[in-house]
Amino acid sequence: MAHNQFELLRQRRFLPFFATQAFGAFNDNVYRQAVIGLLFYLGVSPEQRTLYTNLAPALFILPYFLFSATAGQIAEKLEKSRLIRITTSMEIAIMSLAAVGFLTQNMIVLLVALFCTGLQSTLFGPVKYSILPSVLKPEELTGGNGLVEMGTSISILAGMIFGGLIFAVAGAHGPIVAAVSIIALAVAGNLVSRAIPRAEPGAPDLKINWNPIPESIEILRLSRKQPAVRNAILGVSWFWFIGTVLTSQLPTYAEVNLGGSGTLYLFVLALFSIGTGVGSILCEKLSARTVEIGLVPLGAFGISAFMVDLYFARSGAAPAQVGTVAGFMAQPGSWRIVIDLVGIGMFTGFFVVPLFALIQSRTPRSEVSRVIAGMNIQNAGFIVLAAVLAIAVQRFLGWSIPQVFLALAIANIVVAIYIFTIVPEFLMRFLSWVLVRSLYRLKVHGVEKHVPDEGAALIVCNHVSYMDALILAASIPRPVRFVMYYRIFNIPVMSWIFRTAKAIPIAGAKEHPVLMQRAFDEIDAALAEGELVCIFPEGGLSKDGAIAPFKSGVERILEQRPVPVVPMALRNMWTSMWSRRDGRLGRMRVPRRLRATVEVIAQAPIDGSVADAPMLEARVRELRGDAA
Repeated sequence: MAHNQFELLRQRRFLPFFATQAFGAFNDNVYRQAVIGLLFYLGVSPEQRTLYTNLAPALFILPYFLFSATAGQIAEKLEKSRLIRITTSMEIAIMSLAAVGFLTQNMIVLLVALFCTGLQSTLFGPVKYSILPSVLKPEELTGGNGLVEMGTSISILAGMIFGGLIFAVAGAHGPIVAAVSIIALAVAGNLVSRAIPRAEPGAPDLKINWNPIPESIEILRLSRKQPAVRNAILGVSWFWFIGTVLTSQLPTYAEVNLGGSGTLYLFVLALFSIGTGVGSILCEKLSARTVEIGLVPLGAFGISAFMVDLYFARSGAAPAQVGTVAGFMAQPGSWRIVIDLVGIGMFTGFFVVPLFALIQSRTPRSEVSRVIAGMNIQNAGFIVLAAVLAIAVQRFLGWSIPQVFLALAIANIVVAIYIFTIVPEFLMRFLSWVLVRSLYRLKVHGVEKHVPDEGAALIVCNHVSYMDALILAASIPRPVRFVMYYRIFNIPVMSWIFRTAKAIPIAGAKEHPVLMQRAFDEIDAALAEGELVCIFPEGGLSKDGAIAPFKSGVERILEQRPVPVVPMALRNMWTSMWSRRDGRLGRMRVPRRLRATVEVIAQAPIDGSVADAPMLEARVRELRGDAA
């Protein structure tokens, strides 16, 4: 098993796909920047260049509206590596057409090729993200998505630099160099794609509806079926909104507010791209190899914090025109701007990578390509809206670019609060993540392998401390309904987290028989809905660190609904300040082991029709061993 995402870059199941998508992103941006270089080479008027810069994005994004529904169905029906080879073969044909445009210096041909490039990207998009859950293990999804986002970000930056330099370096030979470069890159991408191993289709028997309008409506409906997925898609679309507003303003921002253009713009873009790449690859480390959506609120608020600071770092015009990166860095306050731009990019990575991983992990395999296609339609709408609003507020309201950034930071907070209010799981996971990662070093073994990705299951675990439910929630990618003693459920502050997580309070039969019966009814209803339920069968916290005999409540649950049972164990929690090793006053002291290592271990599910309390107790004892 790979211990970090970089190990994936040495494995055939991931490396050829990673290289293929990186070649594609690189070539797209080489092509678009080379077209701009050709416009300067031809000496066209500023009005014509403005026409192109406005028309080109529209032509590129139009296919997403027209063909995403069809692309999603095709990606669902066909074997995925074959479809990738088809799309990279299309890229060779499209870039050959673009090469003719460069050699004849015909803008019409180049714009037609640009539309075709958008079509090819539309077809590639659904398979790009739907192949990952097919070839990666659940615990690798966050790391794999982080690598893809990092690779895409760096490829876009490198492509813009390379494409922008073609005519500057090659001069009169620029058209030839551009033509050869884009064809060579397309051929390289196609050759690499042939090494991608087979990935089975999600729905091979799907009947394709070629009418884009009703099918677009249908896949948009499909993408909204699950609340968490629906709002994750909303979050991804909002990411594209932020990225579009930010990156579209950077050229003018570099010139007006930073005092330079050209190389300074690329430097600013590089800071943002590198930040995004770093944030993306840090997600696996921060999430302990689970799909940790607790990072999403952290990313959202981090983006706004750095964007607000960027406004205050320089809210007006540059004090002087510097022209070069060195001249900019010599100005007072430049390092603050650099840190803000990298910070925005880094927290953008924290924001978007877990959302992609959540969409992939919570969507049925037979629907994931169509859900991604629906997301692409929504993304395209948000990109267009971002471009229109950015132009409108500057032209009609007279806002400066720093003011646009400040307004975007405020809007980001509002949208984030809206999303987290609708699906409190995001914020609950964030609070759990902060508490658990602040107090412990968490090591998780076998959870991703043995906890089912979908469907009902009962989790049984030893009960050592008041933090047990939060630690398990931070270790299990799926939402879990915890059954807990009602007095723990009612602990101030933590109670809000438990209620948000839909925990089920329970009491003893003698203590509160009505509450106990209500708890068993809720457990059965949750399992009937295909949810995960976790119980602590000891019936209370350990008083001496040992595992107490499991009570018969677990058997009562399984008699009603014999679902699979996943034995789990918490290790090294007895010396925690939250256990009963210390009295109440002892728990108020400073922890004796700050950031202590805690382990969560899972075993293969047991058939609920044969499981009983002694069997499950023995399995949990075996898992925990001597590490109380």
